[in-house]
Amino acid sequence: MAQHADQRFSSRLGLILSVLGIAVGTGNIWRFPRIAAQNGGDEGAGAFLIAWVLFLFLWSIPLIIAEYALGRKGRMGVVGTFARVAGPRYAWMGGFVGFVSTAIMFYYSVVAGWCVFYFVEMLVNPLPLTTEAATGVWDGFQAGGLPVLFHGLAMGLGALAVWKGVASIERVNKVLIPALLLIVLLCVLRAVTLDGAAAGLAFLFTPQWDLLARPGLWLEALTQNAWDTGAGWGLILTYGAYMQRRHGVVKNAFLTGLGNNTVSLLAAVMIFGTVFAVLGQQMPKAEVLAVMQNSGPASTGLTFIWMPQLFAKMPAGELLAVLFFLGLSFAAFSSLISMIELATRVFVDMGLPRRRAVAAVCTVGFLLGIPSAVNLDVFGNQDFVWGVALMISGALVAFAVIRYGVERFRQEELLGTPGDWSAGPAWGFLIRYLVPLQAAVLLVWWLYQSATRYAPETWYDPFDPYSVMTCLVQWGLVMGLLIAFNRRLVRRTLPEAAAP
Repeated sequence: MAQHADQRFSSRLGLILSVLGIAVGTGNIWRFPRIAAQNGGDEGAGAFLIAWVLFLFLWSIPLIIAEYALGRKGRMGVVGTFARVAGPRYAWMGGFVGFVSTAIMFYYSVVAGWCVFYFVEMLVNPLPLTTEAATGVWDGFQAGGLPVLFHGLAMGLGALAVWKGVASIERVNKVLIPALLLIVLLCVLRAVTLDGAAAGLAFLFTPQWDLLARPGLWLEALTQNAWDTGAGWGLILTYGAYMQRRHGVVKNAFLTGLGNNTVSLLAAVMIFGTVFAVLGQQMPKAEVLAVMQNSGPASTGLTFIWMPQLFAKMPAGELLAVLFFLGLSFAAFSSLISMIELATRVFVDMGLPRRRAVAAVCTVGFLLGIPSAVNLDVFGNQDFVWGVALMISGALVAFAVIRYGVERFRQEELLGTPGDWSAGPAWGFLIRYLVPLQAAVLLVWWLYQSATRYAPETWYDPFDPYSVMTCLVQWGLVMGLLIAFNRRLVRRTLPEAAAP
């Protein structure tokens, strides 16, 4: 393990840009505007934004602080860090956190491939002028082997980005993230200058207060914040293993969370402004909202069906379409490489040479992503199962700190770094009580709602792609295997801590 044990980010800027690469992904541009629209009312989507911002401070930032500090303390991947901090008996929990992110990687690479395809499509072909034409582009893409080809391209580029470890990851993100932010700003500036864009912005930021009484809005706000920031995924923990001790934790965590949510808001301003400006001239607000809320197959509707049409109806729309999908590709790729690195680091900790680990992760990732690339029902199922599992992952990250001792952890890891902010007792309260409580309440509520409201006829069918049972079976199988092999995980990763 000496080949990688002393690797560190060369600068604080490199660390921040790389962690922003985790946080700023398709969840900000592809998912956030749609979820905001779906949780809006007749008056606006501002109530959802309020809940979403609250969870930034009650869920995401406390967990980001914990992940940075856990990674810096453990100096290993998720399995080794859980074994060191929580104790050898709990290495399986790190394995579960790692598996959730890796399972997401299998189909996230497919999404990255879609983004690259659409970038090329916008670059070389005329923009579609009608829904039928835009749907034809999507259906034609899905009908052949191109989704598998572009999925493989995404995994191959990801392998190159992590091939040499943190140095190559840092170099890639120093290009990707500034370019992505510039593209987002250019698209936002164009969107807000369109006639009619103000109506979209007014809808986005106007709260309809009675919506805050809907539990579903709070569940969506929490899961979106987890998607947005990468909190609880184990990805920030993995990058935290490479941070220099002098860079601190708390200030970086706030910069990560606030920077990420700023990008999400900018993306929403761009999407809402563009959709209302173009469609608002052709149809009433209710129909405009229906377009934004209808996710389509595998949540493709707004981004891949409607946005190309909207760009076609705007001045300089061809250039903006190319920039939009280039930015989306950059966002997808920067997050994908962090997922590849997480799984790679776990195998490197077990003694596998880095290059063999990268090759194995990306080969298996490509093979296990093929079902999602060729079948959108499989894609939807995996997104459903492992997206919800992020709540469990967040609770397990909090458990590792609780097991070690919250106050002891705060004193040892979060105090005394020159120039860093202090994590006060409020952080300890959030990690010890509020994060586990949020995860438990929302998970139980989600299970109840799924069984009684969303899929009452099929909740017990593990083969129904959106049933409660498909989640419980897949989670249970993974947890059962990890618990059964816990001792072996510890022996391979942390021999000195292996149970006798």
